[in-house]
Amino acid sequence: MEMPGFWDKPSQSAPVLKKRRQIERQLDQCRRLDADASDLAAWLELIAEGEAGDEVDEVVRFGQRLEKDLADLELQLKLSGPDDERNALLEIHSGAGGTESQDWAEMLLRMYLRWGEQHGYQVELLDRQDGEEAGLKSATLALRGAYAFGYLKSESGVHRLVRISPFDAAARRHTSFASVDVYPEIDDTIVIEINDKDLKVDVFRASGAGGQHVNRTESAVRMTHLPTGIVVSCQNQRSQIQNRAAAMAVLKSRLYDLEMKKRAEEQAKREGLKKEIAWGSQIRSYVLHPYRLVKDHRTGAEVGDATRVLDGDLDPFIDAYLKGQMASPEDRVAEA
Repeated sequence: MEMPGFWDKPSQSAPVLKKRRQIERQLDQCRRLDADASDLAAWLELIAEGEAGDEVDEVVRFGQRLEKDLADLELQLKLSGPDDERNALLEIHSGAGGTESQDWAEMLLRMYLRWGEQHGYQVELLDRQDGEEAGLKSATLALRGAYAFGYLKSESGVHRLVRISPFDAAARRHTSFASVDVYPEIDDTIVIEINDKDLKVDVFRASGAGGQHVNRTESAVRMTHLPTGIVVSCQNQRSQIQNRAAAMAVLKSRLYDLEMKKRAEEQAKREGLKKEIAWGSQIRSYVLHPYRLVKDHRTGAEVGDATRVLDGDLDPFIDAYLKGQMASPEDRVAEA
């Protein structure tokens, strides 16, 4: 940072400053946890000597909080990817099956909304395409806060639901599928150039909530990037200008993510690693009948309380995935 000309090129200095802030935050957390651990040790000595009095319950709560803070720090230290600190854009698409899969996509949207709220993220619904009878065809969420992408990147893939259908008069068991894509939301430090001739922009009347102005005017925007075929839309802002800006931000993030995946695949080929198939693969099953179980097929992590998971408790699966990502390349090849 003290080198001549460092501050003259923001595109080069910004990532360094970001990394420095990340390290400083982690150091501050370590210092605070070290001080808390010393306080807890002193309290435990008093308890052992019978001098803690009526404060034993408070010490127990303090120890539980310290244990949780240590687990959170450990999880953050596993997030070492170049984009893990970024905000996340999450897209949900219903699979084949009409109302069944569209209702399942709605359940997934609720699950991720609750996960984001429980972890203190700023959550914004950018786009929602409703199903004909129930549920939704697609939705796009922005989850903004520290390490949002690092935590949620493990959710990309196909999610499978098995249940007794509420839409089947014969009460038969149905299997539904929906796909989830997670992208890092890029900022001004990353320049993505899009030529006007490569872009097709359509405007249409928004179909969701948002007031009379939104629903009466053609404020919704759909963008198609012709070279890649990527299509994004936004309709939850109040004006066409706001929706256009939001759609462009999502498109740039998707193009950036596409380039990063290409580079990762090329590196995997060079290193002789078996490429992990994320898109199009069934990563997790949510079984509500004849038993209740949520199982991640990549890590083997299981949770018997399916309701808890659908209410936003995804941490057991995220933690298991991140632990797997910390394994050495040789270990991954051996496991494959």
